[in-house]
Amino acid sequence: MSEQPRSTSLTGGEAVVRALAEHGVTQAFGIPGTHNLEIYRHLDPYGIAHVTPRHEQGAGYAADAYARVTGRPGVAITTTGPALLNIAAAVGQAYSDSVPLLVVSPGMPLRHPRQSTGLLHEMRSQTEALRGVSAFSHRVSTVEEIFSAVARAFTLFRTGRPRPAHIEVPLDLLETMEPAGPVRLAPPTPATCPSGPSLRDAAQVLRSARQPALVLGGGARNATAQCLTLAEELGAPVVTTANGKGIVDETHPLSLGVSLHSPSVQQWLAGCDAVLAVGTELAESDLWSAPPVLRATLIRIDVDPDQMYAGLPAQLPLVGDARTTLEALRQQLAATHGAPASGAPDRAGSVRALRAGRDAETAERDAHWLPYLQAVRTVLDADAILTSDSAQCCYYGAIPHLPVGPAGRYLHPTGFGTLGYALPAAIGAKTAYPARQVVALSGDGGLQFSVQELATAAQLRLPLPVVVFDNGGYGEIRDEMAARGDTPTAVDLPSVDLPALARAYGGHGVHADSPEVLTRALSRALTTPGPTLITVTEETPR
Repeated sequence: MSEQPRSTSLTGGEAVVRALAEHGVTQAFGIPGTHNLEIYRHLDPYGIAHVTPRHEQGAGYAADAYARVTGRPGVAITTTGPALLNIAAAVGQAYSDSVPLLVVSPGMPLRHPRQSTGLLHEMRSQTEALRGVSAFSHRVSTVEEIFSAVARAFTLFRTGRPRPAHIEVPLDLLETMEPAGPVRLAPPTPATCPSGPSLRDAAQVLRSARQPALVLGGGARNATAQCLTLAEELGAPVVTTANGKGIVDETHPLSLGVSLHSPSVQQWLAGCDAVLAVGTELAESDLWSAPPVLRATLIRIDVDPDQMYAGLPAQLPLVGDARTTLEALRQQLAATHGAPASGAPDRAGSVRALRAGRDAETAERDAHWLPYLQAVRTVLDADAILTSDSAQCCYYGAIPHLPVGPAGRYLHPTGFGTLGYALPAAIGAKTAYPARQVVALSGDGGLQFSVQELATAAQLRLPLPVVVFDNGGYGEIRDEMAARGDTPTAVDLPSVDLPALARAYGGHGVHADSPEVLTRALSRALTTPGPTLITVTEETPR
C-alpha cells in the first residue's frame, strides 16, 4: 500500500478501501456504478488492483476462485440494487462451498424513508436479500463502523467455517467525511484442536481397524501432507468429495479419487469398520444419493461443530482445524500400542479393483469424454488449475476421470450448483497466478450464462483455454426428461458458433474433432494471449 496521510477524518469510501488494504487485500473484482464511485476513487492509491468483469455474477465467481486458490478472501465491489442481486448467486455458491468472499456495496441513504421514493436502484432491503445467502449482511451507520464491519468479516474468514459476508455502506455515508480513528484489525486466532481424551479414543479406533477409510472434503485442503501421511500409516484408502479433489494425489495407490457417488465405493464404505471424514458435509451433493448406512465407527474432523450432527452423525466428533487436529491425532496414534491391523501394500489391489468397478458402472456413458480428458491431462503441468461448470462433461467426466495432485487445483461449484462458474472462475484464478496454467471446462449451456466474460479475458490478454463440450443444449435435463418418459422440452438450444463468438470478443476459437486436435489446440492456447475457446461436439440424441 502506498503511503497515505493518516487523517482523523475520512469519507466512507476511503474508509472501506483503507480497511481492506490494512487486512492485506491487494486485488478486487467488480463493476463501477453511479453509487460506488467514492470506493473506486481510492483503490489505486491504496495499492488494490482491480478486474472489471462484464457482469456482477462473473465478478463474484472470479473473486470466489481467487479465494479458493490463494487461501485469501476474495473481494467483490458492486453498486446498489440490481448489481447486488446479480452477484447473489455467486454469494450463494460461496456459502455452499465455504469460500471467504466479501461483497461490498452501497445502500440507500441513512435517513431514506421506508416508503419507496423511486430513488435510483432502490429496493426494499439489500441487507435482507443478502442475509439469505451469506453468513451476515452488515449495514453500517457511521464511517468508523466500517472498520468494525470489515474486521468482523475477516474474523469470520479466519475462525470457524469460512463463509461469504456482505457490507453495505449507505451511499450518503460513502461521500461524508467523518472522524474514523484507527483501523480495527481482525485479531489473530490460534487453530482449534479437540481435547486429549477424544483424540485418544479416535486413535484407538483407527489403530485397531481392519478396514479403515479416509473421506476428505474441502475442509481438509490445508492439511494435504497430514492426510497423505495418515493414509499411508493406516493403509487406508482415500476417497474425496469434489471440493477435496487432489488433496491426496489421485494417482496414489491408495486414492479412489472423487468416487463417493459410485455404488461400488459406497458399498465398500458401508463395509469399513472405521471411517475418518475430514472437512466434509457428507451431503447429498457429495454422494448423489442418501448417505449409506455405515457399520463403521464414524470419526469426523470439522471446524464447524454443527457438522457433527448433520448428514451422518459422528460417533467420535473432533471439532477443530483439520491440520492441527490431524497432527495431534497422529501423535496419539504413535503413542497407541500395537501396529495397524493391516498395511498399505495389502490395500493397493483392492483400491485398483474398486477403481475398475467404479469405472465399469459408467463406462458406456463416459466413453466419449475420456480420450479428450486424457488429452487435456497430457498437456497440463502438475500445478495447473482447472475450473469447472455444472456440466455433464465435468461432474461425470473430469471430476472422476481427470487426475489431479496436491500441486494443482480443480475448482467446481458443488452444492448450490450454479451454472456459468467456469469461465469467470478461470479469470479469477489466472489473476491470482498469472504464471500458472489455467483451463476452464464447460458445456455449451452453462457457458452461455457467463460467455460475456470472454471480453474480460481478452482485455486482460490472459492465455486462457476454454474447452467446451457442446451437446446442443441442457444435456443433463434432457436426459432426466427422457428417463421419466417425458418428451424433452425446452432443452435443445439452436447451434451457436462459439469459436466465432470468442473471436468477436477479441479472443481465438477453434473446433477440436479429435483428442489429437484438442492436444494441439490446447498447447497453443496455453501460450497465446487472450482466451481460446475450443469446442468438442458431443452426439445429441434426437
